[in-house]
Amino acid sequence: MAEDLVIIQTESKEEQYQSLIPQIEALLSGEDDLIANLANITAALKEQFGWLWVGFYLVKGDELVLGPFQGPVACTRIRMGKGVCGKSWEEARTIIVDDVELFPGHIACSSASRSEIVLPVFKNEVVVGVLDVDSAELSQFDHIDEQYLKQVIALLKA
Repeated sequence: MAEDLVIIQTESKEEQYQSLIPQIEALLSGEDDLIANLANITAALKEQFGWLWVGFYLVKGDELVLGPFQGPVACTRIRMGKGVCGKSWEEARTIIVDDVELFPGHIACSSASRSEIVLPVFKNEVVVGVLDVDSAELSQFDHIDEQYLKQVIALLKA
C-alpha cells in the first residue's frame, strides 16, 4: 500500500510580505513613538521570516547608533562608510550582500551572519537611519526583499 503524500504548501516570500505589511501598518496606526514603532517592525519581520538579525541603526552625529533590534547582541556604533550599514548610509542606497565575507570592510558583529540587506531610512530626503537584516544563509536577499522592505520603511512616514 502506497503511503499518503503530505503536501505542505508554503507562501512565497512575496505573499508573506503582502500579508505582513497590513499587520505592520495596523501596529503602527495611531502610535507616533518612533522607538516603539521600530521595535514592533523588527519583531514582526523576525517572527515572520526567522532571519538571524533584524534591526535599526539611527544616525546620531557622525555615527549610526544601535536602535531597536531582534537577534544576537550587535555592534553598538558604526561610522559612516564602514561595513554594509555605514556604506548604505554614506551612499543613501540599499545594499544587498550575498556573502558578507566577500564584502570589503564587513563588520562581523555575528560570525553566524552570511548575507545581508541594508536599506536607508529617509526623513525629508536625509538618511536618518538604516534597516539592517542579516541571514545565516548565503544569498538570502533579493529585489523582492528590497521592494517590500522599502514599503515597510515607508510606513514610518505615514
